[in-house]
Order: sequence, then structure tokens, then C-alpha cells
Amino acid sequence: MFTGTEKLLSMAFSTFVAKPIGNKKIHLKPVALLTEQDQLEHALASERRKVRLQHENTFNNLMEECSKFDDPICHEEEGTATTAGTSVQSIELVLPPHANHHGNTFGGQIMAWMETVATISASRLCHGHPFLKSVDMFKFRGPSTVGDRLVFNATVNNTFQNSVEVGVRVEAFDCQEWAQGQGRHINSAFLIYNAVDDQEELITFPRIQPISKDDFRRYQGAIARKRIRLGRKYVISHKKEVPFSTLWDISKKGSLSNSNVEALRSLATKSGWEINTTLEKIKIYTLEEQDVISVKVEKPVNSPAHVAYHLLSDFTKRPLWDPHYISCEVIDQVSEEDQIYYITCSIVNGDRPKDFVVLVSGRKPLKDDNTYTVAMKSVTLPSVPPSPQYIRSEVICAGFLIQAIDSSSCTVSYLNQMSASILPYFAGNIGGWSKSIEEAAASCIKFIENATHDGLKSVL
Repeated sequence: MFTGTEKLLSMAFSTFVAKPIGNKKIHLKPVALLTEQDQLEHALASERRKVRLQHENTFNNLMEECSKFDDPICHEEEGTATTAGTSVQSIELVLPPHANHHGNTFGGQIMAWMETVATISASRLCHGHPFLKSVDMFKFRGPSTVGDRLVFNATVNNTFQNSVEVGVRVEAFDCQEWAQGQGRHINSAFLIYNAVDDQEELITFPRIQPISKDDFRRYQGAIARKRIRLGRKYVISHKKEVPFSTLWDISKKGSLSNSNVEALRSLATKSGWEINTTLEKIKIYTLEEQDVISVKVEKPVNSPAHVAYHLLSDFTKRPLWDPHYISCEVIDQVSEEDQIYYITCSIVNGDRPKDFVVLVSGRKPLKDDNTYTVAMKSVTLPSVPPSPQYIRSEVICAGFLIQAIDSSSCTVSYLNQMSASILPYFAGNIGGWSKSIEEAAASCIKFIENATHDGLKSVL
């Protein structure tokens, strides 16, 4: 109040339907787009509508996919909890102040009651105060009126490190329905909570161990909804590209190269990676840190680790297997282990292709290690300025970690901390309406396994 500082607390997009009188449809007039911001919001609204329309099919496909594999993290971790102790029920009587002049219960009042019961449910998994982070969905299935008894049932569906999803179901009963014990399902919602301790630090929730068939359904549904949330995140936020690249300085090549490698290794060792999907031994993990999303793709390869390193550290070969890469050329051979590349990529959600200037740093294992590293990050070179033909884009931190299993096989992990320009390439895959990551990973495996020590044998 004294400084006049304002901060954004919440943002929402509400969809309304115009109800006609009779059977004749109502045709709404198009919105007049007067400014550039109007045009941007109009385009984003269209994208959000596409996501909503395909939500049900996407969710069903993800649920089918989830049923094919177990969550290994859930079985490996100790201290898992069941949902039995998180079930909460509350009953409210709809009174005249809770309803509009037609006698229908205010939607906002129902939402407030739902949040209350969901907060109690979430609190039973932590020694702290949970607070609402976001709402995945409030779905109004039918009305309730003054005199109805509303029964709210809340249960934790799943936990994700520092967040928990609570599902709430609302049933309405009039006097006759109450006597018969048969209510009307009028609302459903999925609410996402964080919790903090006394030091205002985020609390890590225990993992949920599903027991019953219904537990598994809700557990897998929470995973599917989280994937869809992550996938649509770039559509809703639409954050402009923030420059991350470092100005390349040849006199500091050693420190720049080492920081490039250390950033990738640090990303790999962060806690909170959660499995997203598996397909033919290809595992995809995601890591969400505030507004930053990172992806890790892990795959076994029947090839010696040093062969995989030789092939993946040479980015001129990447267009042979990665469909997103159109061209990749060396513009500066900094050292035997470090090169600066100019990369052009395919068009995704835009009218122009993207280009990148990146430093690629390779490191072979040290004495007590068996991991090869290929790290990449964007750099700025005055000799390669942005071109009007391309959208100059940024790579914050990405690359490969290649770990030897034995003399003839290895595990290849690809990591990427996404910038605004990278996210569109991954969003559809994370959200469940694209398989581009799995396809690129499978192509990478085939490329490595069909190679010899001297180079390519064949690429099918």
C-alpha cells in the first residue's frame, strides 16, 4: 500500500455458452480486433479452444498408454502412502443467500465449498498448510437449487514431489432423493496444491501407492492430466523469448566450455524428475521448477559408449536422425572437444523456421567415471547475426549423457531445459497429442546401432 507495487495473483480464462430461446441457435458477432494485443489474445484463444476440444480424446489415449506400464518410482521409493486416510466428506445445505434469483446455486459458492474440502484432504498428507496452486478443471454437469443437500467427497489422486492433485465429486439431493439415497452428480474438479513448512519452504509430499482398482484409475488419471497441463503450458503463458545466450569470448573459452558441461550434469542430478511415459524401453521424464520445464529422454543402446559419444558429439550428423534439424554446420572449431555450430530447424507453430548458434562441448569419462558428456548451449557471435529468414532462438541447457553398461552397450540420456522457443517442439509430445520425441529417440537408437567405429554403416 505504501509503495504502490502491484503483483499478478491469478489469471483465468472462462468459457461461456449463449443459451437460445427455443431451438434456434444464437450466432455471436465476431470480436473486433483493434490492437496488436487483441490479435495476439484472439490467436491464443483459438489455440486454447483446440486444446479443449481434443482434451477428451487425448486424456483417453494417455489413460490407455498409462495402463501399459507401472510407475517405477512409486515401487522404488520408501515411505509411500495410501489414499485411504485422505478421504474427506462434507455436506452443505443450499440456502437462499447461496443462490441467484432463479434459485440456482451460485457456481462460485460450489467452487468455494469444493476448495474447502479439497484443502482438508491435501492437508492429511503433510505437516503444513497446503495452498491452492492451480485448478485443472471445474466441470459443472448440472444445476442444484435452494433446499438441495450437496455432498462433497474429496480424495488425493496422486502426488508429484512438491504438489498434490485432489479430486472432488459433488452430488446433489433433494428431499426425495435424500430419502432414497440416490443423488445427482453435478460437479467434478481436480485441484493442485503445494504446501510449505514453518520456514516457507516447499514440502515434499509422500508418493501415493495405489491399492484398489479405483485407486489405480485415479492415480493414472492424475498423471495424464499433468501431462496435458505441461503440454498446453506454452499456449496459455505465451512468454516471449528471453535472451539466455552468452556472448562468446575466445579468451574465456575454457570457463565457458566447463560451465556448459557442468550445467548439463547439474540438470541431470536434480531431484524431482518424474516419469512421463515409456515406449519400447524409451523413458521420458519431466522436471517442473516454477515456470521452467525440463525433459529427459533415456534409452538403452546396443553399441559401445565410445561409439555413441563419437556419433552424438558430431552435430553435423544430427540431421541424419533428428527430424527437427534441417542443417548443422561448424562455424568455429574452438578445440578438439568444443565446436560452435549454426543450426537451422523445421517450422513449428510459426511462419518461419528457427535457427540457433550453439556451443557444443564434449567430455570423455574421467578415471573413476564411465559417463561421456555432450553439452550444448546458445552463444552470441557478432559474425552470425540474426537473419530475417529465421527466428533466432535459444538453447538454455541441453545435451547427451552416455553411460557405459558393458563393452557393447550403453544408456543414452538426452536432456533439455526448455526455453520459450524450444517448448513448442516438445509440448505436443508431453501433452499426449504427438509422438515426436519417441520417434526421434527411436531414430537415434537405430542410427547409433547401425554405425561402425569409422562412421555410418547404414541408416534405415
